Amino acid sequence: MSGPAAAAAAVPTAARTAQAVQTGAGSARAAVQASLDRIAATDPRVNAFTAVLAERALKRADAVDASPRRARMRLAGVPFAVKNLFDVAGLATLAGSKIERDAPPAARDAVLVRRLEAEGAVLVGALNMDEYAYGFTTENSHAGPCRNPHDLQRVAGGSSGGSAAAVAAGQVPLTLGSDTNGSIRVPASLCGTYGLKPTFGRLPRTGSYPFVASLDHLGPFARSVADLALAYDLLQGPDVHDPACAQRDIEPTLAQLGRGAGGLRVAVLGGWFREQAQPEALAAVDNVAQALGTTRLVELPEVERARAAAFLITCGEGGALHLDDLRRRAHDFDPATRDRFLANALVPAAWVMRAQRVRHWFARRVARAFETVDVLIASATPCTAPPIGSAWLELAGRRLPMRPSLGLLTQPVSCIGLPVATVPLWGLNPAAPHLPIGVQLIAAPWREDLCLRVAAALEAQGVCSAPVATPL
Repeated sequence: MSGPAAAAAAVPTAARTAQAVQTGAGSARAAVQASLDRIAATDPRVNAFTAVLAERALKRADAVDASPRRARMRLAGVPFAVKNLFDVAGLATLAGSKIERDAPPAARDAVLVRRLEAEGAVLVGALNMDEYAYGFTTENSHAGPCRNPHDLQRVAGGSSGGSAAAVAAGQVPLTLGSDTNGSIRVPASLCGTYGLKPTFGRLPRTGSYPFVASLDHLGPFARSVADLALAYDLLQGPDVHDPACAQRDIEPTLAQLGRGAGGLRVAVLGGWFREQAQPEALAAVDNVAQALGTTRLVELPEVERARAAAFLITCGEGGALHLDDLRRRAHDFDPATRDRFLANALVPAAWVMRAQRVRHWFARRVARAFETVDVLIASATPCTAPPIGSAWLELAGRRLPMRPSLGLLTQPVSCIGLPVATVPLWGLNPAAPHLPIGVQLIAAPWREDLCLRVAAALEAQGVCSAPVATPL
């Protein structure tokens, strides 16, 4: 094997990199330099990065190599990158915008960045995203569109498109993103990576630019379930500076992956979750159900109302957050984002309050389902990645706007803050067999361990995988 295929095959996972650095079989500097080289070779086509921090990264790598703690650092020498709404010391926190370029640089790194670097990980850059996290495609008008590494003419998903694309392209083995209405799960599905949206309040958001404070989650992307669980375990822990962060002890998941899915009660989500999906999305869910040996179907009540509630909460909080900039600098927004924020600012407060009541009602009803089920499964997106610039999605005889409709299956779940792992399947769209599509593994609050155990079981069976793309 030679050329790009060989380079892709040689991209190590986070666990392999850390083991090599811990034992002295490799160095953090070499791992980071290899990541920087791959970014330089592939990112002119993918456009996942908005900032590459080579000097900082190599300095940090040298510190890891020289550290007497190196053998105990669980992410020793592992390169990672973050969506550009995370604070990075010395960089303006862009949140995908033009306006924030004028903001002063962040004084210190976000809490989650510091937690990974405390375990030897090395930050190599910041990643492309939809402006202010308001979108599902990362077709950013300021930084340019992030392209799907498996097909450069297609979207990477969003709003954490750069986070998924950087992992899929083998630029880094780990990234961090955010998920308000589906912004980890949608790009993980379209780019063919693993992604985890933890329970609302599980991970602190201190040092990240908000979108909708009552819905925002942060979480990791990776190319293996073990890497995903390892990163998640190291990100956990209370933080008094985020009022939404639960003051819970760390609940490790990595050691539980080997327990598999045996004995877990698994069911397929029906109704809305089957009706809003194209054949390849349904096939992905059916393959997962077959592998897990379940034929049980569960329908949740009033899913469409839950999605509407998520929309209204997003409108109310998002519009209010940006109202001053809409008055002062409307011309500096992406026009599509600006127009939605302007409309959002006109939503009556009474509607948002009603939506919050629906949200809490829906959460109570869904909690009943978890009395008899451990994990629910549903497609993460209605379809595989559409071409860049697509305006419409044909679904169940209807013509729907593409950008918001990519979140049809994720919004009802994030509305009530449930933990979800997304796993990628392949070859299910006959018209584009090279494209992945993701399945959501959904559990009750604080049971990320169950999502990850099922994901690991599917990975072990070969049902899902996250190969490195060769962007050409």
